[in-house]
Amino acid sequence: MILFWRFAADFILTYRRSLLFLLAIIIGILLFFAVKIKISNELPKILPNSDERFQLYESFKKTFGEDGSVLVLGLESEKMKTIDLYQKWQILADSIQHFDGIDKVIFSGNLPHVFKDDSLLVFKTKPLLGHLAQNQSDVDTVFSQLHDLPVYQNVILDSSENVHLMLVSFDKKSINDKKRIVLVNKIKSIMVDFEKVNQVDLHVSGMPFIRTEMTAQISNELAMFLILAILVTTIIMVLFFRNAVVMFTSLGVVLIGIISSLGIVSLLGFKVTIISGLIPPLVVVIGVPNIIFLLNKYHEEFIKTGDKLTSLRVAISKIGPTLFLANVTTTIGFGVFAFTGSVFLKEFGVVAAINIMLTYIVTMILVPIVMSYSKEPVLTKSKLSENSKIAYMLISIEKLVFKNRTKVYLAVLAILILMIFGISKIKSIGYIVDDLVEDNPILVDLRFIEKHFKGVMPFEIAIDTYESGRVNTPELLTKIKKLEKQLKEIPELTKPLSIVTVAKYAYQAYRGGNPKYFVLPGIDELSKLKAYGGTLKDKQSISKGLVDSTSRYTRVSCQIADCGTVRTNEIIRNLQPKIDTIFNFNSETNELYKKGDLRGYDARVTGNSVIYAWQNDFLQSNLIESTFQAIFLICLVMAFLFRSWKMVVISTIPSLIPLVITAGLMGFFDIHLKYSTILIFSIAFGISSDGTIYFLTRYKDELLNNKKTVQQAISSTILNTGVSMFYTAIVLFAGFFIFAASTFKGTQSLGILVSITLLMAMFCNLLLLPAFLMTLNKKESLKLI
Repeated sequence: MILFWRFAADFILTYRRSLLFLLAIIIGILLFFAVKIKISNELPKILPNSDERFQLYESFKKTFGEDGSVLVLGLESEKMKTIDLYQKWQILADSIQHFDGIDKVIFSGNLPHVFKDDSLLVFKTKPLLGHLAQNQSDVDTVFSQLHDLPVYQNVILDSSENVHLMLVSFDKKSINDKKRIVLVNKIKSIMVDFEKVNQVDLHVSGMPFIRTEMTAQISNELAMFLILAILVTTIIMVLFFRNAVVMFTSLGVVLIGIISSLGIVSLLGFKVTIISGLIPPLVVVIGVPNIIFLLNKYHEEFIKTGDKLTSLRVAISKIGPTLFLANVTTTIGFGVFAFTGSVFLKEFGVVAAINIMLTYIVTMILVPIVMSYSKEPVLTKSKLSENSKIAYMLISIEKLVFKNRTKVYLAVLAILILMIFGISKIKSIGYIVDDLVEDNPILVDLRFIEKHFKGVMPFEIAIDTYESGRVNTPELLTKIKKLEKQLKEIPELTKPLSIVTVAKYAYQAYRGGNPKYFVLPGIDELSKLKAYGGTLKDKQSISKGLVDSTSRYTRVSCQIADCGTVRTNEIIRNLQPKIDTIFNFNSETNELYKKGDLRGYDARVTGNSVIYAWQNDFLQSNLIESTFQAIFLICLVMAFLFRSWKMVVISTIPSLIPLVITAGLMGFFDIHLKYSTILIFSIAFGISSDGTIYFLTRYKDELLNNKKTVQQAISSTILNTGVSMFYTAIVLFAGFFIFAASTFKGTQSLGILVSITLLMAMFCNLLLLPAFLMTLNKKESLKLI
């Protein structure tokens, strides 16, 4: 191994120009792909394709289309019942309807009014107001008709009749395409004009809007984080090394890391998501410590030899393997996400892992080559002696390790007990838009809609009757009526829409429009409705989208408030058995009918909100598993390095304790456990283990090669490697802390908690790790090393 690194050092310094040329070609290729990078416009696929719940949802969308395709505009104003504002509301709806990519726009004036045509024995529909309101009488007529139509109560108008909705449906092509972004921006633009002219506030929500706005924020934050990461690392490198060559070399490595991360995302056919957008700034932050350790080692050796090339060769051969192992542990921390079974996290794990190792290779090639061409460094002593504050801190740590180990152990134990109590307070819950801060306009508008109409998130019950034409049977209508009664008891759900709703509306029309007949009629009356064309096949019919073309599949549609995954899962757990009892229960055997049995029906909960709840649970369980996988794999690296189970334990504890403290802080500060916060643990453990490797490899070198005593080896390691570890900790702390500037709470938590974790990991590696080594006698230390 030593010979390999000596060969690598000689190779790098001998073939400098060739390596620079090769590096330039590779960067050019990656840059070519980087400029083609695309932002993902689709919802992330987290559940694996083999998951039955995912298959059901995909089948549902194939049959009925995207369930989250409606953008909602809300307006609260008493003036809406006046001709002036109502007419402008109509004009707004008509303007949006003419946008290419919009399927339909629904508001109070164009709601379908069902009536019967006795001469043709059919039901027909017409809009409540088929023209632009000309006078106050037209407006009054619309609201007068709405009073007599229970089907629309609390759907388009709230109970106070002051809050009005406009529902904008996107067509199938635009909903998952970048065209959706253009449409949403057009709607926002026309909204702004409407607000200015009429001195009102419009509220906008719905999945198309939420997805578009979050995509825009991801794109904006990617640029912001890159700028902040470059700025922070540049300032720190200038403060630490005060050398223009070092600063520009570091910037070169950073820029190559950014290009490679974006280039590889594009090269592999991936798109930037809310999580993969973090990779470029992460690569910047994680890559800088490589430069710090390499340069510090180079400077240390130059003070000894005074020869530039010799110092670089020694630095590469000695720090190269240490940095390699450190980057391997960091790669493991990210790479385990590739094995979660989720495409969403697999892309993140693969790209991050590749780029961490690529940045390491670029550092090991570019930094020595640039240093070999630059002037000799002007150094007289270690950077440690030039900074009295760092020196004082490290000397204080040294004293604690040698004289107060018992107090150190007791203090750590007390902190752990406190943090374990904090862990008991952690809540596992996620919201569809909970990554947004409370004052974010997206969240403010969503809460407004939820306050007046309960929710906008799709919640569906998909029903398979197993046979074509079976949807319109009285038996199924009766069962759906029973289901709707159960749904109405759930406060988070809006009023359900189904073929029963259509049948009720048709019966009301059949009986002359009297609202008291908005009920599901008996079998005899249903047969009369069929004689009138009860399926209501008119294009404006409210039955459109509720039944497939073969009349085998149907749906019961609701919207649900963004009430969190815990409550959503509770609703599903309580509701699904009731659904099974209604649709698929054999009262003779007290068992459920087997799938495909024509005596029953396959009725299951699905929809965007339901899938999100399941995805959140899936991610949590898989990410927890990934964290343990990362710990296990990094322990294997430690075992390979030291070949002693005791040393594996000693080296693992200082990296685990910060994770316990972080989890405790999450409990105390009510930071929920969800996929964006679980990410913290494997990432932080992988990076924390770097410090352990830095310390132990230097300690091993001092103990074996320099023939020092255990105490001398520990002292030398603390005072020398401690400088680089301190510099690295500052870079990582500041680098991750930039994510606190995010508008997404999950990203904020990731930045703050990882920063705190890594700072604590530094102190654990400088304080607790040497304390463990001192507790062992010299013979045992030599044996372990």
